[in-house]
Amino acid sequence: MVLESTVICVDNSDFMRNGDFLPSRIQAQQDAVNLIVHSKLRSNPENNVALLTLANVQVLATLTSDAPKLLSKLHDVQPNGDVNLLTGIRVAHLALKHRQGKNHRMRIVVFLGSPLDSDEKELIKLAKRLKKEKVNVDVVNFGEEQYNTDKLNRFVEAINGKEGTASRMLTVSGGSLLADALYSSAIVQGEDGAIPPGLGGAGGFEFGVNPDDDPELAMALRISMEEQRQRQETETRRVQAESAEAHTTEGNAPSRQGRGGDELPSGTAGRALTQWDARVRWAGETWSRVLMGHAQVGLD
Repeated sequence: MVLESTVICVDNSDFMRNGDFLPSRIQAQQDAVNLIVHSKLRSNPENNVALLTLANVQVLATLTSDAPKLLSKLHDVQPNGDVNLLTGIRVAHLALKHRQGKNHRMRIVVFLGSPLDSDEKELIKLAKRLKKEKVNVDVVNFGEEQYNTDKLNRFVEAINGKEGTASRMLTVSGGSLLADALYSSAIVQGEDGAIPPGLGGAGGFEFGVNPDDDPELAMALRISMEEQRQRQETETRRVQAESAEAHTTEGNAPSRQGRGGDELPSGTAGRALTQWDARVRWAGETWSRVLMGHAQVGLD
């Protein structure tokens, strides 16, 4: 079994609010990170994992084998700001250099779900440095693959060199289940292609549940997802109706202008969108807790 220290870099940019991955990019990322944390820690009891954010780069948890601590920090992450990939990877590298287990291999797992604006020359320069320091990097590219795939491919190729294969990239298109795609990838299965103990029953099934093993749980998860989808559709229609009504009212009402001649905006649409954002966030957190509860039951 490989001894490894891993730093997981999560995307917490504003792009993670998008709903092309259910229930949102950030919630789908949480489920995927949950899978990686357990796969790393179960593949070898001496392995450890750290967690940091790529927007407003911050180390949320230093290297540890305490999975509940890592997942607790992960679920506190909210979208805010823009990704700084170069700085995030440099900080992750620094954390690995200070690992206690000096015989551990070093690995960084990067989740990127927002457009990458880093200079390609700087990316390649960083990749060559990581290669020299024997740091492997896995990249999960999702949501903005049309902008990021080419740059990230060249970054991973520069780390691997001509013959290396230890660094990998997974590209996942919107509408897919991110954790399910990750489960069947080399990022989770590792260099030997083996699935870590305790993770063997999740791949290939909707919500990671085999309906033959637990039909009631599979049905409950399916119903919960459908109810959430219906709530989101209802809220969307309501917000659109309120926004349309607000615009109509503004069009019929006398013009209100400030000193500079600019029309003062009505707060109705803004309040409606704020309420919608809060409800969507609540629905996403509820769904994530359902998945987390199942994952813990399945892994115990």
